[in-house]
Amino acid sequence: MFRTLFSAAPNTPFSINSRKNLNAFIKKSVVLLDNYTNDKLITHGSALHCHLIKMGLSSQKYIAVKLLIMYLDSRKSFEIEQMLKEFKGFNLVVQNCLITANLQWGNVVDACRLFDEMPQRNEVSWTSLISGLLKHGNVGEAMSYFERNPFSDVFSWTATISGLVQNRLSFQAMRLYKKMLQSGVLPNDITFTTVIRACMELGDLGLGKSVLGLIIKVGFEDNVCISNSLVKFFLSLGEIDFAKKTFDRVEEKDVVSWTTILDMYVEMGDLRGARRIFDEMPERNEVTWSAMIARFSQSGNAEEAVKLFQQMVQQNIKPNISCYSSVISALATLQALHSGWSIHAHVLKIGMESSVFIGSSLCDLYCKCGNTKDGRLVFDSILEKNVVCWNSMVCGYSLNGQLAEATELFNRIPRKNNMSWNSLIVGHLCVENFIEAFEVFCEMILSGEQPNKSTFSSVLKACASLASSEKGKYSHTKAIKLGFQHEVFVATALVDMYAKSGSIEGSRKIFDRMPIKNEVVWTAMIQGLAENGLAEESLRLFEEMEQTSSKIAPNELILLSVLFACSHCGLVDKGLSYFSSMEKVYGIKPNERHYACVADMLSRSGRLHEAEKFIMSMPFEPQANVWAALLSGCKTYGNEALAARTAEKLSELADTKPGGYVLLSNIYASGGRWLDAMNTRNLMSQKGIKKTGGCSWIELRNQAHLFYSQDETHPQTTEIYRVLQLFSSEIQSYLT
Repeated sequence: MFRTLFSAAPNTPFSINSRKNLNAFIKKSVVLLDNYTNDKLITHGSALHCHLIKMGLSSQKYIAVKLLIMYLDSRKSFEIEQMLKEFKGFNLVVQNCLITANLQWGNVVDACRLFDEMPQRNEVSWTSLISGLLKHGNVGEAMSYFERNPFSDVFSWTATISGLVQNRLSFQAMRLYKKMLQSGVLPNDITFTTVIRACMELGDLGLGKSVLGLIIKVGFEDNVCISNSLVKFFLSLGEIDFAKKTFDRVEEKDVVSWTTILDMYVEMGDLRGARRIFDEMPERNEVTWSAMIARFSQSGNAEEAVKLFQQMVQQNIKPNISCYSSVISALATLQALHSGWSIHAHVLKIGMESSVFIGSSLCDLYCKCGNTKDGRLVFDSILEKNVVCWNSMVCGYSLNGQLAEATELFNRIPRKNNMSWNSLIVGHLCVENFIEAFEVFCEMILSGEQPNKSTFSSVLKACASLASSEKGKYSHTKAIKLGFQHEVFVATALVDMYAKSGSIEGSRKIFDRMPIKNEVVWTAMIQGLAENGLAEESLRLFEEMEQTSSKIAPNELILLSVLFACSHCGLVDKGLSYFSSMEKVYGIKPNERHYACVADMLSRSGRLHEAEKFIMSMPFEPQANVWAALLSGCKTYGNEALAARTAEKLSELADTKPGGYVLLSNIYASGGRWLDAMNTRNLMSQKGIKKTGGCSWIELRNQAHLFYSQDETHPQTTEIYRVLQLFSSEIQSYLT
């Protein structure tokens, strides 16, 4: 173990032939002890201690201090006591070591007692105590010692300023910095990086610029650590140009410099610029690679993240835990199960499978690929699970429609957070359990867990699907109470919820109050107006969007709503104009839903032969709903011949859908062709096709009551039919 340190001699255990060799030996021993202390290799250090005792060098002052520090760091009580016996009388260095150790162990009272009992103190004594007290949050006591400190050098000032910033007392830190300058003490590089961090937490650009002025004045503008702090400061305040100029001015950039500016491009959404900066980096370590892979993965560019990982491995750079976690997340987004298996196998091979971060990502990967069984095996293998791990598995079950398993696991989470609740709410939404989704939201409120904007977006979607204004208003009230009503995602969900619940006035009020409108909220409002029968207002709003929102281009859903509005207010030619301009003007290729809407528009207006011709010219096979729209037009306008042809087409496509057959039967019945109507119904029976019963519901005291035709399943059926009979009698008596 110590071949380079000890050389055997014929007559002595170890041969040190001169004072020069002795000094070299002591220096090597000190370096080794430092390394063992830093790497927590106490066994190696103890072995070296034994050799030093044999040589009679364990009491040498430099070696003895290093041995004491090593044992203090490892909290070896017996060895500490033995080493203290090596020192005769008071030793200032030893006393400072004991104070530092007690502060590291959390023995603040003992550290202060040792300090107060010292017959003499130096700069290290005062700075160690003050810095240690601040690390434990004892700000008042630390400042009391600072004011009595006779050694007001730059290290003492800097340690105190840094401690205040760590305690989030940046304003007090800046006041102390001002006193430092007034006292005539010039800051060093560590002082400036600490002060810049304080300016960043305060969000004060002017203050930061004044600090920059002093940095330039004292000649620290080329210091790489200070420049990195300045870049972060300017970026935190959105001052991109200042950040770029500061970065460009640094001649010798380090990895932190490049990573910081890399983050800037990622935050701006400029992944191409981020990749350019990454490729320009002269030095890239595993941290830089990991950061880049993580940024691309988190920004939705999963394919690029995987490519970067492959390049990293090809360049023989060993990925760390963060890197594996990020690339597995990217593979989950791509649903690349086979590649995921390869990464999982490699993780098992190198012994990283117990990492909760990698385990959580693997759970997510398997579940997103529909393999919840393997996801659960990974989950169960993680010994120390955190809330992210629990949430990954609950979310995995939820997204795969396994609500029973998701709920069972959810109930076992030791400490739930809002993501835990959100995972279960989203699971119910996925399987259209809208009432259950709202009930989970109510349980969340009662538990004391605070919802976030994602929670409200999900629960408002459930309320919209239920067309429940009462539940929607309750959720809206909670959103207002927590200050989320102006969040663009929550406001958009509110617009959609009120529109689908029939309260178009409420929907429009929220829309008009929104300071920033994205394409999703414009879509929701235009669609809401059209679906609530306000087709002309919907078209006016679309024209307003085109005139006022230059940054928002119409999308597929907006144009579908416009076509729907044209269809329902009889503006056929205008609708056809919008349809023909989709690809020419807006660059959007019409899909099946757009074609179906135009077919419906022509059929509603009685232009049946034009509708048939349009359907036959579609670039893809018309679906059943398209022929059903034409058949409905045939019923309205009494065109039996076209209805028969349409029904024949529909029968080829809609063997399991009763809508077309019911329409054809109604057409025959309205024309007095009862035999044909009966034959159509018989054909439905032969093919096992049943018409879904009509359903209506009312909401009373926050509970939905559903009713079907001739339904007798409601617990109050007898009372309901009795009241209906009473109403029927009253109406009959009124009419007669």
